[in-house]
Amino acid sequence: MGVQPAMTEDRVIRIGGATGFRVDSLIAVPQLLGAHKLDYLVFDFLAEGSMGGFGQSAVSDPAGGFAADFIQFYLTPYLHEILAKGIKVVANAGALNPRGCAAAIEHAAAKLGLAPRVAAVEGDDLRPRIDALRTAGHRDMFSGAAFPDEAILSVNAYLGGFPIAAALAKGADIVVTGRVVDSALAVGPLIHEFGWKFDDYDRLAAGTVAGHLLECGAQVTGGTYTDWRDVPDWSNIGYPIAECRADGTFTITKPPGTGGLVSVGTVAEQLLYEVSDPAAYFVPDVTADFSTVELEADGANRVVVSGARGFPPTATYKVCVTYEDGWRAIALQPIIGIDAPAKAERQADALFDRTRRMLADRNLGEWRSTYLEVLGAEASYGGRARRQDAREVIARLVVDHDEKRAAELFAREQSSSITTMSVGTSIGLGVSVSPIVNLFSFLLPKDEVTMSVAIADDSFIVHVPTSGDYRPAARAPSEDSPPPGLNDATEVPLIRLAIGRSGDKGDLFNVAVIARLPDYLPYIRAALTPAAVADWFGHVFGQGAAGRVDRFEVPGIHGLNFVVHEALGGGITSSPRLDKVAKTMAQQLLEFPIPVPRHLVDVPESRPNR
Repeated sequence: MGVQPAMTEDRVIRIGGATGFRVDSLIAVPQLLGAHKLDYLVFDFLAEGSMGGFGQSAVSDPAGGFAADFIQFYLTPYLHEILAKGIKVVANAGALNPRGCAAAIEHAAAKLGLAPRVAAVEGDDLRPRIDALRTAGHRDMFSGAAFPDEAILSVNAYLGGFPIAAALAKGADIVVTGRVVDSALAVGPLIHEFGWKFDDYDRLAAGTVAGHLLECGAQVTGGTYTDWRDVPDWSNIGYPIAECRADGTFTITKPPGTGGLVSVGTVAEQLLYEVSDPAAYFVPDVTADFSTVELEADGANRVVVSGARGFPPTATYKVCVTYEDGWRAIALQPIIGIDAPAKAERQADALFDRTRRMLADRNLGEWRSTYLEVLGAEASYGGRARRQDAREVIARLVVDHDEKRAAELFAREQSSSITTMSVGTSIGLGVSVSPIVNLFSFLLPKDEVTMSVAIADDSFIVHVPTSGDYRPAARAPSEDSPPPGLNDATEVPLIRLAIGRSGDKGDLFNVAVIARLPDYLPYIRAALTPAAVADWFGHVFGQGAAGRVDRFEVPGIHGLNFVVHEALGGGITSSPRLDKVAKTMAQQLLEFPIPVPRHLVDVPESRPNR
């Protein structure tokens, strides 16, 4: 028998975001359980990289493939209190085996003398259809590459919030899913609680914004914030709560007595994290327009979010495939003393050359690629590095090969550099050999995916619309003409005028730039043209690549969003770089010099806190 919530316009549903990734802090759940009248705890564990890891674990243990640590660390210790308070739990901890995860939760609960109703959302796992998908000729949606022939680890469609809502309507206390879009963990409960329909696009878009703000945990409550000095007590940073209303408006806050900060700035940064076109944020249930979202402070550590718009969704699901694609060895070598960066570069070249000859002697073939980063010499900054005089560095050497024994050969041979190469080389900090996991993404018609919910002894199909008629609205390009008032100008770094955050999506990354004051935005826009940003990030593109950057306007928060294409060396699962998830790219752009009138910045400590 279904559970139908009471419908009143003044109801507030409080959702706590307890994790932003698989090994997030364990402080969140007890914090959130201490908050007033919490209705839901949502846990986000999955990302492109983690799906490959779950795929590898499922190969070795077909009964596994789910986040067992969710049950052990995040759920079981608090299950008595969660159920006693009537709090519902939604988690994508099911990964490649939601039903197995649900059974494990029931088993753990039974040991505690508890019997929650646990539902599993299924249908996203397309591994049984690998051969048919390959035969269909799907191409990668970014690179155009053919469907991989290598050993497939996972194939998952990104599902939406309606199957979660269906599970809650059947009385589920705990819902575990496989690969749903991160925001669906909050959208599902809101659909259930407020009775939102398939075509309630503005409300579904607002719920998507709420879920997007919650999905990275403390990143919306001061974690990784540009103005980090303004954020108190990292040790007890509060995890976020969204207080949601039926009309789609909501307030972001955090548990009382916790550290961290909820401000217009912290929320604005997270709003654009890992977003491409803010006016067309695609999820299965809706096409959400983030560009019109407005933020308003409502007292200490409270920000009201409104203004999201929704449009019909597309007729396709995004599908991500992870697969093994060769082997990688990574070595970390400390080099200390005069001319340390130069010594590190020569040592790396010598090791790559020596092992290349050793591979030839053994008929193992050439390295697929070799890569060096000299940590401590600002390797991530490319030609703008300023520390070539460093006297203490770590040489990070990466080699890729088709065969494991080639990577193992390098892992052994690199240690010989302590006696055969550079003076000042100390004992290595570690070496690893591991499979390279690559990513392939494509679009699949929705009518080729069947979603279902299993709860107790029942299993049923969840039907959603499979047609889609999203049409992008025509938008005038932004003007790059110089703003007025630059006759008496000075240059200041962008960080004086804006805050920013960056994030990855496959082999591209975005950098959001949000003006501290609306008056700053015309000068920021004039300086940060797509060509100027592409030049600034020239060191992240492949050799000889021109570099493609798209710029989008975000008027609701006085911001700009830059999307930098083919710039991460393959992306999180395969990039050899130290920063393969683009966490540092906003920090790099915030040093960009911006011409502004002196009167705008000639105020001591002119850095308005957003």
